[in-house]
Amino acid sequence: MPKSTESSRLLVKSHFLIRFFFFFVINYSAVASIDVERETSKESKSLKVVPIGVVLDQNSPLGLTVDLCMKMAVSDFYEAHPNFTTRLQLHTKNAETVLDANFAAVDLLKHEQVHGIIRPQTSTEETFFAELGQKSHVPIISFNARTSSLPSTYSVRTTPDDSVQARALAAICRAFELPEIAVLYEETNSGNQFISHLNKAFQEVDIGLAYMVPIQTSAEDTDISKELYKLSRKQTRVFLVHTNPSLGFRLFTLAKSAGVMSEEYAWIVTNSLSIFLNSIDSAVRDSMEGVVGVRPYVLNSKALESFKERLRRNMTMSNTTTTSPITELNVYGLWAYDTVTALAIALEKIVPFNSTSLGPRLLNELLTTKFRGLTGDFELFNGKMKPLAFEIFNVIGTGEKTVGFWTPERGITRDLSSAGEKTYATSAKELKTITWPGDSVTRPKGWAIPTTGNLRVGVPWKHGFTEFANVIIDKKTRRTNATGFSIDIFLAALEVLPFPTKYQFFHYNDTRNTNWSYDDMLRGIPEDYDMVVGDVTVWAPRAAHVDFSLPYSESGVILVVKNKKPFDMWIFMKPLRWDLWLAIVVACVLMGVVLHILENRVTSNDADSIIENIERRRAIYWSPVTVLAFPERNMVSNNWSFFVLVLWLFMAFILMQSYTANLSAILTVDQLKFAFSDSYYVGCQEGSFMKEFLINQLHISPSRLRSYNSSEEYHKAMSKGSKNGGIDAIFDEIPYMKLFLNKYDPQYKMAGPTYRTGGFGFAFPVGSPLVAHFSKAILDVTQGPNMTAIEQKNFGPGYSSQDPLSSRISQQTSSLTFYEFAGLFLIIGSVTLFSLICSETAIGRKLTDKTTNFIHILFHFKSSRVMSMEVDGDTNEPVANDDDVSDVSVRDGTDTSTRVFEAGPENGEIIDNVTGNNQQ
Repeated sequence: MPKSTESSRLLVKSHFLIRFFFFFVINYSAVASIDVERETSKESKSLKVVPIGVVLDQNSPLGLTVDLCMKMAVSDFYEAHPNFTTRLQLHTKNAETVLDANFAAVDLLKHEQVHGIIRPQTSTEETFFAELGQKSHVPIISFNARTSSLPSTYSVRTTPDDSVQARALAAICRAFELPEIAVLYEETNSGNQFISHLNKAFQEVDIGLAYMVPIQTSAEDTDISKELYKLSRKQTRVFLVHTNPSLGFRLFTLAKSAGVMSEEYAWIVTNSLSIFLNSIDSAVRDSMEGVVGVRPYVLNSKALESFKERLRRNMTMSNTTTTSPITELNVYGLWAYDTVTALAIALEKIVPFNSTSLGPRLLNELLTTKFRGLTGDFELFNGKMKPLAFEIFNVIGTGEKTVGFWTPERGITRDLSSAGEKTYATSAKELKTITWPGDSVTRPKGWAIPTTGNLRVGVPWKHGFTEFANVIIDKKTRRTNATGFSIDIFLAALEVLPFPTKYQFFHYNDTRNTNWSYDDMLRGIPEDYDMVVGDVTVWAPRAAHVDFSLPYSESGVILVVKNKKPFDMWIFMKPLRWDLWLAIVVACVLMGVVLHILENRVTSNDADSIIENIERRRAIYWSPVTVLAFPERNMVSNNWSFFVLVLWLFMAFILMQSYTANLSAILTVDQLKFAFSDSYYVGCQEGSFMKEFLINQLHISPSRLRSYNSSEEYHKAMSKGSKNGGIDAIFDEIPYMKLFLNKYDPQYKMAGPTYRTGGFGFAFPVGSPLVAHFSKAILDVTQGPNMTAIEQKNFGPGYSSQDPLSSRISQQTSSLTFYEFAGLFLIIGSVTLFSLICSETAIGRKLTDKTTNFIHILFHFKSSRVMSMEVDGDTNEPVANDDDVSDVSVRDGTDTSTRVFEAGPENGEIIDNVTGNNQQ
């Protein structure tokens, strides 16, 4: 009993203690709970909650992932910063369409009174959102890589825009030495904006955008396959894809089926596809084998790995996993995470604040916020994320291999952490080995002969001038063959190309339609022909549709006219004009009169001399003419007459030489001065650009133009003349007209200036890489030793394009006038007048005598001094004085004989023994 009683007491005590313990715990918990609620209530009253709107498509896998990343960003940030007095509160609205997004934004501003909106990842709503933010003074934040067409001061982009990515793509294509690319893009506003950035970036590195193929978002597989088939027939082998993931992955699956993912092809993708490569299935990845792409580079870190792990757990717990392939974390989720973090940091900087000015202040702080996020350094520049590095990768097997990087500062580099001088690199040697489509490690050259196997060469079927291109159709096989000068140049160029090329001729104008034209033929490039070979002129208006090689022929347009000689019985009069003829006749008469006056002073007492002088005076009138025919005869006796005749002969010889030269020009050069008038018709070649050239450049009326096809038709029309239904002149290119003149040389001449054209060349599609190769080959051929043989084979022996245009007319030869020789007549007249004055006037004779005596005394004095030095000093011979007879030999100014003057006995009178005249 005692033991049982003791046990009972112990049991009662234990029950009492247990009840007391539970009562204490319950009461303590209640008190603690009340304290926590009070503290929480007190804390919540001190926090500033700021609503931020979010517009997303929550029914899409990407929208769900982004939404979860933003919620995790809020939770992680305030868990790391519990002392912050502000709190972001995200108000998310679902929007599947553009209209839904617009209504959601308005609802967020009106009912939720948000102070910022994170807009959708698509760009279709950006115009509306930009205007909405500008009017409501609320920052509109986006984390897509598009560029708004209507920039707003309240628009903020927390990612690099497309212009940076376009520069990276251009640098990569330049490093691979790709001459041109074809772009396949989604036909949306953002796609069109991306093309504008791409076009600008590629122009800076001189790479052409050969083809731009827009694809509708809702395009069927058959539509995409048709575009791929067209591209397979082009020369370009480099394709750049910029579409949404769903459309892009379908495109690559179809591209593999179309055979354009094989060797010699190159495919490049933008970040619109490359961001989602971690979510594609094995079939799509297999179709993208060898693709090269770019995407924003995200440096792996412990924080990033931790976030990825927590995101997977949260996605599983929240049951957000979907069957769509886009469920894995990509850079869009990281951008969304960093965007919310930047908003939280900016919001804390503006405490205290009021709701009226919160939007502009939040915008200003957000633009200056800097921190280290999951994607790297977060820093905005001009409302956009500061350009970061792009990763260059290569799709291989079940994954991607990073082959290098591109940064705005360093260009292409293999490793971002490499030290050394930071120079901008553009070489592909900086990249690791790339495996291209078809498991090839050889870099594609970017172009190839179309998959038809042969180069489709268009040749014109001409009616005339078949020396350049002559089409021959095989009656059995119906295959087109061609011969001629242009064809031989083409075949010779093929032999020097650095690669083998198969070709097949296709003729144009097989019905021999008279209304055909070279322009219509060139419009068949590239649909019907890969190039056109023939006598196709390189002309500026055509260059807008095709590219030309260097010319292989002479260039220029000339005028050919009839060779009518203006000969008549008075042709000898034409070298000199009437005024010069009259001046010469008058000069001859006056010269004869002057010579008669001068010779009249010559007298002689001898009978024979008198008769001779009379005959000389009769002939003296004709001396200006007879002296030219009988230069050996002594027709004058007076010194002045002789002087005058010498100058006359000088002038006469000049006139004779000028007359001969001008007469030769008249007899050898066609003086036809062709001038267009309303009665003239002009011929040009059918189908060429000449008709448009003459109308637009030379302003010739279209009604005065007539077209012909051959040299024979030209000749027949020129023979008729304009009045008989023909023409009076031909305008055509030099190669054609040289052939025409070689055939009808005596009857026609080239006239007028040469108008510039480009010569004959080969035509290619715009941006074709074959242009450079054929241009170099043409230089090798035209400057090589076989060029002359090719010309003479097609144009005949002796032909050479290097020959000058010897038949060209000079229209400047005309009759000489008196004005051209007025100076000569002035000199002759002055000398003649001076001779008359010196011979026939007393003053002139006295001046002449004094001058003559002075010269004689000067020379006589010098000779006397010399003689006196030679005489011996002992001689006794008397020296004559002034009073003695003095024999003086002087040369009179009016006679060529020697006279003896004797001192007269009276008054010192001097007697002239020749003339008998007394002189004082």
